[in-house]
Amino acid sequence: MAADPHPETVIGVVATSGTTNAGIVDDLEGLGSYANQRELWFHVDGAYGGAALFSPTHRDLLAGIRHADSFVVDPHKWLLAPLDCAALIYRNPTVARKILAQQASYLDILHTEDDELYEWNPSDFAIHLSRRARGLPFWFSLVTNGTTNYETAIQSAIDLAQRTVALIESMDHVEMVRPSSLSIVLFRRKGWDAERYTQWSQQLLRDQVAFVTPTKWEGETVARLAFLHPDTPDEMVHQILESMRD
Repeated sequence: MAADPHPETVIGVVATSGTTNAGIVDDLEGLGSYANQRELWFHVDGAYGGAALFSPTHRDLLAGIRHADSFVVDPHKWLLAPLDCAALIYRNPTVARKILAQQASYLDILHTEDDELYEWNPSDFAIHLSRRARGLPFWFSLVTNGTTNYETAIQSAIDLAQRTVALIESMDHVEMVRPSSLSIVLFRRKGWDAERYTQWSQQLLRDQVAFVTPTKWEGETVARLAFLHPDTPDEMVHQILESMRD
C-alpha cells in the first residue's frame, strides 16, 4: 500500500487469521497497527482459523485481532456448528448500521430509536435483510458444553495435525508441501498427478474411510488433511496415508 500512487483510494486493510486452504495466519499485529495508525478500517477474515482463539498453544498467533474493526468467523467450520452458521462482529456496530441498513417505508418502524424493541435490528448489520436464527444451535452448544470443552476440541485438532506431520516425515512415499499450520496439513504423494489424486480421493469415499479431497498449492495438485473433529483417531490418519502406497 505504501507504493499506491493514490493512497486516498485505500479505505481498509484485510488480513486472514488462518486461510481455509493452508491455515496460514497473517501478521495481524503488524497489519492491524499499520491500519490503525493510518485510520484505515482493519478487517480480519477468521472464517476457519478464528476458532484458534480457543487454542492454548496457538491463540497468541491471533493476538493482533484486538486491532480489528470487524472480523468474521464461521462456527460451521471449526467450531462444530451446523452448516451456514457464521458471524460478522464489529468493534463499533453503529458504523456498520449507517452503511448497511436498508431503507424502505415498511422498514421505518425498525429504525425507531426511541423504542427499545426496535433499536437493535440484526438486518441492519449485514447486506441480507431476512435470515434464519443460525446462531442459536451454536449458542446452545456453548452453553451446554462450556468454553473449556471447546478449548480441548480445538487443541485436539492442532495436536493431531502435528502428529500427522511426524507420521508423514517417517514415510518414504509422501512428503510435506509446506509446514503445517493450525489444523491443516498439505502434503504430496511422490510421483502422482492430478488425476491420480482424484482417483484416490474417490476410492476413499467409496470405501467409506474418509472424505479427503485434493487441493492446489502454487499450481500443483496436492493432498490436504483438514482436522476438525476432536475424536478423529490417529489410526484413521495412518490408514489414509497407507492407502497412497498403491
